[in-house]
Amino acid sequence: MTTQTTKTLHVGPVPVGPDQPLTIIAGPCVAESRDLCLTIGHALRDRCQQLGLGYIFKASFDKANRSSIASDRGPGIDEGLRLLEDVKDELGVPVTTDVHESQQCRSTATVVDLLQIPAFLCRQTDLLVAAAETGRVVNVKKGQFLSPQEMGNVVRKLTEAKAKGIMLTERGTFFGYNRLVNDFVGLGDMMGLGQPVCFDVTHSTQQPGGAGTSSGGRPECAPLLARCAVAAGVHALFIETHPEPASARSDAATMLPLDRTLMLLEELNRLHHAMGSIRIGGSA
Repeated sequence: MTTQTTKTLHVGPVPVGPDQPLTIIAGPCVAESRDLCLTIGHALRDRCQQLGLGYIFKASFDKANRSSIASDRGPGIDEGLRLLEDVKDELGVPVTTDVHESQQCRSTATVVDLLQIPAFLCRQTDLLVAAAETGRVVNVKKGQFLSPQEMGNVVRKLTEAKAKGIMLTERGTFFGYNRLVNDFVGLGDMMGLGQPVCFDVTHSTQQPGGAGTSSGGRPECAPLLARCAVAAGVHALFIETHPEPASARSDAATMLPLDRTLMLLEELNRLHHAMGSIRIGGSA
């Protein structure tokens, strides 16, 4: 496989790419309330500023692919976008959210800086084209059913649709029932596609459908995976976090406690700088 030079893109004022500060895309799974989003966002923004990390706030207005029809899906697009706009204005940081249908892209792009395509929808051509046509950077999560190399087809679709910028996110690959694995050789292959690559720290610990009507998880493994991804050279990390994960309305089984996330960021920043020293021929 031919390795391409990775482009640097900008999500609002945040540069993402080679030789840039590590970018953190983080927040709650669902936009549960304005107060919760601001509590989490303030804490993450302040810690990222202290450490010199890029920060993009994340929360979903709709979780359309829940295991159960009875699961909480979020506030919906209208209320969710109002909430995200409030967060963006108060925190002064870029924001991102999922889009599940082509018709959601245009209105969502009036608020958010980065459109996220869920893993199960990564091959939906109409959705990819609609996202690209908004002029926003598009972040596509690799389907759990795809090889890293197959994400090259996603890149071509977005490139032909004249996407302003493309980011690819690794979030694990199906390994039998209720199990995901992360292929770090494959992660390197995906980084060879020429686009900035993000690693989804918390969803990679997921056990899909492992709790029957919801997904299980092993969040205690998230710091290990995050360290591996930073050492591998990813440009961004995606982390879902909550002050009280057990009470979260979505992905309670995988989210990291907020206080643990804040501590982990310092460790990951040190590792990112150490790996940068190694890449330019210095000593860590």
